[in-house]
Amino acid sequence: MNKKTLRAGIVGSGFAAKFHFDALSRVHGTVVETAGVFSPIEKNRVAFAEERGLRAFDGLETLIEASDVVHVCSPPVTHESVAISALKRDKWVIVEKPFTGYFGDGSGKFNGDDFPRQQALDGAAESIRRILEAERSSKGGILYAENWVYAPAIQKEREVLEKTGGQILWMHGEESHSGSHSPDYGKWRLSGGGSLVGKACHPLTAALYLKHVEGKARDGRPIRPATVSARTHAITRMPDFRDAGHIRANYTDTEDFAMIHVVFEDGTIADIVASELVLGGVHNWLEVNANNHRTICNISPNTSMQTYNPVESQFDDVYVVEKIGTKQGWAPTSPDEDWFTGYQHEMEAFYRNAAYGTPIQSDSRLAADCIAAIYAGYLSAEKNGAEVEVPNLSD
Repeated sequence: MNKKTLRAGIVGSGFAAKFHFDALSRVHGTVVETAGVFSPIEKNRVAFAEERGLRAFDGLETLIEASDVVHVCSPPVTHESVAISALKRDKWVIVEKPFTGYFGDGSGKFNGDDFPRQQALDGAAESIRRILEAERSSKGGILYAENWVYAPAIQKEREVLEKTGGQILWMHGEESHSGSHSPDYGKWRLSGGGSLVGKACHPLTAALYLKHVEGKARDGRPIRPATVSARTHAITRMPDFRDAGHIRANYTDTEDFAMIHVVFEDGTIADIVASELVLGGVHNWLEVNANNHRTICNISPNTSMQTYNPVESQFDDVYVVEKIGTKQGWAPTSPDEDWFTGYQHEMEAFYRNAAYGTPIQSDSRLAADCIAAIYAGYLSAEKNGAEVEVPNLSD
């Protein structure tokens, strides 16, 4: 079979843009030609382009026209506008997480600490509806870039569910570390919230995905989240927090800890924790307790490789694992971090979806359920954990 050639356009020049570009080199099912990059800050897009031998576009529209697949790697506040612009031109759109959200009233004075959370849920819901309407009118489509869905451990659990007919009874999982590297993170008007939207979105989407899989395998339709209960806390912004210098502590108006309890349509449950309060690297895992099996997905850290280094400086030029803090002593060194976290598998799948019409595992419906659950969670947290219904935005 002759491989199709697809042109990739990258919007953004930060961390996400870098790992998207790197993952494209591992796509084998199609031929990928990177058309170039656009970022509104000229020096950033030029530096990104020159380092990788790419064209730096001076406008979003010209990048979209030159691309078959548009990678939305810009800050979350821009996801809706960029995605809709690309969909209107019948392009495939890879949208980084979080899919969209609520970013305030558009003013630089917006404060995430003191606005009604129903406003956030309503605003996020309207954003989702606008994106999904653009997708329905487009010859292209949305590919939701939640790498947890494509992590090998999660995909193996998908196989187990489909082949055994298992019913998931309870899932629990976590994403935590010592704080985001992004300067935009921690400002609600740019990030749409804190730990609940920025960290919990990962294990939450994986949990929602597996219930989608279970429902489709048994009844031909996904099992959706029905209600959520949540709590959020801003621990590092407390007056009595003692900053020892190891955990990021400069968030403006967002939480640094969140937990959300999900009740699905069939009465089964999931519990997700997310925080910026954990030292020792990224802590990513999901446990699945089903009626016929139990699975623990250790995405990071895991024990595929462990190293002992007696002298810190000895590993100066050795990458160990994300946010490890120190390379001295024992470390859960990852031999291929992108492989374990699903980045290359995600990109391979997306380009096959766009080129050959293969079924999409992480689609707009899953993205809509995730964001709806998160912002229902913010409303619940405002009510001190009261149960809140998750709106169905994708049917």
